[in-house]
Amino acid sequence: MSDQHDELHAMRHSLAHITAQAVQHLWPNAKFGVGPVVENGFYYDIDLGDTKISEANFGKIEKEMRKIIAANYTFDRSEKPIDEALEWARAANQPYKIELLNDLKREGTTLASELDAAMMGMELPAGIGGSAHQEVKSVVDVSFYTDGDFTDLCRGPHVESTGRVGAFKLMRVAGAYWRGNEKNPQMQRLYGVAFATQEELNQYLEMLEQARLRDHRRLGKDLDLYTMSSLVGSGLPMFTPRGTILRDLASQYSNQLRQQRGFQKVWTPHITKQDLYEASGHWAKFGDELFLVTSQETSDKMALKPMNCPHHTQIFASQPRSYRDMPVRYLETTTDYRDEKTGELGGLNRVRSLTQDDSHVFARPDQIEQEIDGLLASARELYGTLGMKLRVRLSYRDDTDAYLGDKELWNSAQTQLKAAVEKNQLDYFEQDGEAAFYGPKIDFMATDAIGREHQVATVQLDFVQPERFKLQYADNEGNSQTPVMIHCALLGSIERFLSVFIEHTSGWFPFWSAPEQLRILTINDTVLDYVDEIRTILSDTILMKPVKYNEVRFTTDDRNESLGKKIREATAMKIPVQLIVGPKDKEVREVSVRTQSAEEKITIDNLADYLKNL
Repeated sequence: MSDQHDELHAMRHSLAHITAQAVQHLWPNAKFGVGPVVENGFYYDIDLGDTKISEANFGKIEKEMRKIIAANYTFDRSEKPIDEALEWARAANQPYKIELLNDLKREGTTLASELDAAMMGMELPAGIGGSAHQEVKSVVDVSFYTDGDFTDLCRGPHVESTGRVGAFKLMRVAGAYWRGNEKNPQMQRLYGVAFATQEELNQYLEMLEQARLRDHRRLGKDLDLYTMSSLVGSGLPMFTPRGTILRDLASQYSNQLRQQRGFQKVWTPHITKQDLYEASGHWAKFGDELFLVTSQETSDKMALKPMNCPHHTQIFASQPRSYRDMPVRYLETTTDYRDEKTGELGGLNRVRSLTQDDSHVFARPDQIEQEIDGLLASARELYGTLGMKLRVRLSYRDDTDAYLGDKELWNSAQTQLKAAVEKNQLDYFEQDGEAAFYGPKIDFMATDAIGREHQVATVQLDFVQPERFKLQYADNEGNSQTPVMIHCALLGSIERFLSVFIEHTSGWFPFWSAPEQLRILTINDTVLDYVDEIRTILSDTILMKPVKYNEVRFTTDDRNESLGKKIREATAMKIPVQLIVGPKDKEVREVSVRTQSAEEKITIDNLADYLKNL
């Protein structure tokens, strides 16, 4: 980490400490769990018994925190033998600290290492908790930090004194089970954000406000794009006619980019025998995420498909292949199903029915570079069209046993992906532990209009599944060879992509992708015959970019309402082009064009060309 990053981390960690201190001043009987740094800030888990913290309390907590900051107490580190630390926790009536210390005393180095890693700023995994610290090689002493009248069992690091913590704001409070176990007491998790300067904090808060206004769940309802129903089930979105146009166009564009590079459509069923996923390795890794299907006719164990790659291997394996046939490229845009945890579902971000624009290449080793180059170019073209800046994450395996296949093959695959990214001059970073279980990935990270980064497209190199399925092709000497499998999704989950796209555009979709591209607004009924001429022009206009053969989608608002009301309603629905037609327009054979950024007059003879250039 850079010095600047280290300093910000220490500020946020110190503010978690100050938060607990302020809460103890206000509620002396408070019991404390853990208080790590998280992205953009910190939290502390607190037990106040029957007392509930609400946003109404934030002002007085922040006021108390500012008193502590103004006092500029130094953060003093000390150490105690673990038994003395337990005496301290009992005297302070801190049962959660007692539990952590007892676990540390009993389990020693293993728990110490986990707690140490957790307090470096990561949220604690289920079953692990604590601000406790132990050196990995010792369970003799534990560390404490004291500022003013407050002492906490803590690993650190902290800033020098409370007056050097930057700018902060408490944001929300949520329930959290102690150590992530629903059988344990539920605590109150108090979240805050923190930055080095007030200016940076203000910028972040403005971004959050923009994110609230752009929330795809609100816009999805306001713009009539999709709906959820408790009768259908959580995580199972249904798309309205307008939303279906949007998702179909995204899928069509993705397919078009890949078909230009030789991909052919295939189709596979939505259920399969368990045997397929046992052969691929998915059952052992993700068996508890599958929806199981029971047959009333056979004893076969079936599941709703959670992914498509094993099916595509069977299409490849359905006939003999020669080196001359390679590469074989399949694409399938299809809905998969995963039994996601209810508490993790949210809008279109995480769903149980996810539609993937999936594709797989079966290639000879000498074809890998060319195939990856083509997929990288397609991803760049797609997100360039959407106006989203891209960088990539090279997602590698770590040293755990969570991956299948020979490490030498993994190293080869990782080296080839990195070479492809560098050859294509892509901005990239590397991260261990983010690979798929069967191979490393190039994950595209797109930055939206308000600066947030989202994982979108992915390209994955896979030496494992072709071997597990015993896929073969005959080389130029007639010998059997195993192909390499390249996985790619340009959109990923279309549902998740749409959540990003809706928020990136704030619902003002580019003209080509808008569910309703144009609305004709009449001033009065004397222009209806002229409107018929305009309709004919619109119906005959074929748009070619970026999706081919896309007819203009338009409606007419000729109600006996004021023009102002019609404009307000069209604007509320974020229609990109409004054509205002009145008697004077009819007389000179013009229309008034109103868009988000401009108003102008054009002749109806130029209308088709105008729309083709949007």
